[in-house]
Amino acid sequence: MKEIERFYVTFSMKLKRTPGVILAILLAGSITQNTSSQEPSVIPVPASIHEVSPGTCLITSSSTILCDTEVERSALYLAGYCQNFYNLDLKMIANMNSGKDPGLIRMVSDPEMDPGHYTLQVSADGIVIRGSGEGIFYGVQSLIQMMPVPPIHHDSGIRIAYVYLEDGPRFGYRGMLLDVSRHFFSIDFLKRYVDFAAWHKLNYLHLHLTDDQGWRIESRKYPLLNEIGSWREGTMKGIWPGTGNDSIRHGGYYTREQLSDLITYAQDRYVTVVPEIEMPGHALAALASYSWLGCTGGPYRVKETWGAGQDVFCAGKESTYEFLEEVLDEVMEIFPSEYIHIGGDECPKERWENCAACQERIKAEGLNGEDELQSYLIERIEQFIRSMGRTLIGWDEILEGGITQETVVMSWRGDGEQGCLEAVRTGHRVILSPSYGFYLDYPQTSREDSLAADWGGVTSLSKTYHYEPVNDKLKPGEAGYILGGQANVWTEYINNEAKAEYMTFPRLSAVSEVLWSPSGARNWEHFKERLELQYDRYSLWGIRFNPAHPDWE
Repeated sequence: MKEIERFYVTFSMKLKRTPGVILAILLAGSITQNTSSQEPSVIPVPASIHEVSPGTCLITSSSTILCDTEVERSALYLAGYCQNFYNLDLKMIANMNSGKDPGLIRMVSDPEMDPGHYTLQVSADGIVIRGSGEGIFYGVQSLIQMMPVPPIHHDSGIRIAYVYLEDGPRFGYRGMLLDVSRHFFSIDFLKRYVDFAAWHKLNYLHLHLTDDQGWRIESRKYPLLNEIGSWREGTMKGIWPGTGNDSIRHGGYYTREQLSDLITYAQDRYVTVVPEIEMPGHALAALASYSWLGCTGGPYRVKETWGAGQDVFCAGKESTYEFLEEVLDEVMEIFPSEYIHIGGDECPKERWENCAACQERIKAEGLNGEDELQSYLIERIEQFIRSMGRTLIGWDEILEGGITQETVVMSWRGDGEQGCLEAVRTGHRVILSPSYGFYLDYPQTSREDSLAADWGGVTSLSKTYHYEPVNDKLKPGEAGYILGGQANVWTEYINNEAKAEYMTFPRLSAVSEVLWSPSGARNWEHFKERLELQYDRYSLWGIRFNPAHPDWE
């Protein structure tokens, strides 16, 4: 039982109602699961639904999950989910040769299938999910979405309509970012975000751990990063440049043990946690801790307002590189992720222009100005990260001055098109993370009372859904450089967990369909129909969300 318990979040069991957040109200028996030949309401929409026929398969507490050790994680997850939300205690056995039984759920590992792909068949003989390791897990997510909402008739079990579908992801990288530097959130809330990702077949959670406003990861080598850099003495009020300061101390950081626990939790759900340590800009939290890291020597203060500051890591001093490498070494001890994000965006160069050490570095390395000095820093860090068997990701500004071939570019400015085209035409892999459509901290409607309304404009559900990662300016073969995409929740104006959820949903469902489903399978009208049932799943899962009608905006 303990194994099953760690596969679901107990704090999500209760429906949460927060002032100002309207939830769809679940009325017992108000919605019944489809038992006809209508297609199942699954988000993201499956690649292909081959067969839908009348009839249902019944799952009860006497039902059994058959699986081998390779897919045990997925079996444990399904058992935990059914126990949590449906009060069903499914049994698990490893005997894959058992005879036909309509109460059986078979999970069949098939290494010949492409990564993430699966088939799901529900018939009179029971339920069969076949796929690779993660493919089985995604099949489980589709099965979960075929269960009745709200859960009713516990004693009689769960009825699943007969169906056969084949499915697999369009892109290999399907991510979401949570900014924990601007505002700090609990480790339990990060686990909740992992669940959000898993329920939507996303496979990366990108944590923005450091910035001018706070350092959120434990450092044993440099303890002042936590004693000083993890805290600020107040926060700007209102929209930038602000109307004052609340003078309330804010901060915190995650211990190694907390992050290791989060990573294990995520691995159980086939989600990879990607850390981001910002450099060379967005560095005031580090400079406030160790003033010798800057060009002027300070004094520095953890930033209490938003926007990029002028003070950045000194790219001329060798001690800066020693610091960055030792910090990244600590990070890579904690995070097994292939990808290590180093930011690289919005780095003003004024301090470097007037810094003797930076100008000497430019001269000694034969660099052509400050843009190439930034590239020099990025390349040195990339070589270090690569020497540890990892891959560097940076925002698209890292293209300024040139970068190594192995570096992955995360294109965010505008619709991401310019950064994408520049990257792929120089042979770099790209992840699309456009502020146009995929920045979920932007308000969802113009009617919304949000401090972010003047920050980045409106990102409606429709805008998010209609974003296309593969633009029509790409030449033949260039689309192969696109790894996938990522939605971002920046938290300058999101200071609590309820609002973070509210801003994330329902747009994350649209993001999932953009990144998972074939472009030809996406249909706005069909998505809106499926979203109505998805709202009820949100409420079942205890998600705070914006119930605005999808036709708005």
